[in-house]
Amino acid sequence: YEVNRKGVIGGSESFSAVLRVASKLAQMEVSNLLLRGESGTGKGLLAKYIHKCSNRRDRSFIQINCAALPDNLLEAELFGYEEGAFTGAKAGGKVGLIELSHGGTLFLDEIGELPLSLQGKLLKYFDDHEVMRLGGIETKKVDCTIIAATNRDLEHLIRKKRFRRDLYYRINTFTLKVPPLRKRSEDVFDLVNYYLDSYNKKFGTEKKISLAAFEVLQNYRFPGNVRELKSIIKKGVVLS
Repeated sequence: YEVNRKGVIGGSESFSAVLRVASKLAQMEVSNLLLRGESGTGKGLLAKYIHKCSNRRDRSFIQINCAALPDNLLEAELFGYEEGAFTGAKAGGKVGLIELSHGGTLFLDEIGELPLSLQGKLLKYFDDHEVMRLGGIETKKVDCTIIAATNRDLEHLIRKKRFRRDLYYRINTFTLKVPPLRKRSEDVFDLVNYYLDSYNKKFGTEKKISLAAFEVLQNYRFPGNVRELKSIIKKGVVLS
């Protein structure tokens, strides 16, 4: 089976077209990329692929899930803080993820979940490429490629006044739509074999998949996309 360059799996025309554009954007050092697609389609993997294809491949790839932390912690993680900036701030302060991404790539996953209170501050970074830590008085120039991803309808969030229109125009200078697995069923064979081999090695087994089982998978619509397929193969290797 074929595993495409940089560890990305799948050779269907729809997915290969996305990879071709992603590779070109990476090589031209463009920033402000927005990856759109359903949950589980592999937007995080595509972001890493773009980083590996770029001239920044040897620098940091920093990823944060915008839905994973409360507002105040998310701000501290992104922008960092100085010592004494708030109760519980550790001695010496902390460097933010944007600063850590200097020279590399910052991946903002689930950007649609970013709270409004932070959207304005992130927009300011897009405008002047400077960050100021919480409790700080000095700004610092940061040069990094920013890739954002979402499975949300950002246009709907804008109409509901839950996402800033000006930030939307900043993050989607270039947009890549990752097709759902049901629209690239040709890739199911590669994915099944890849994860079957991977989990056999992990669990010390030699499980195989029958033709009948494979046909069931190929005709399945995978509402959870690649994440769901991965889970199915893992359970099959462990429990069959």
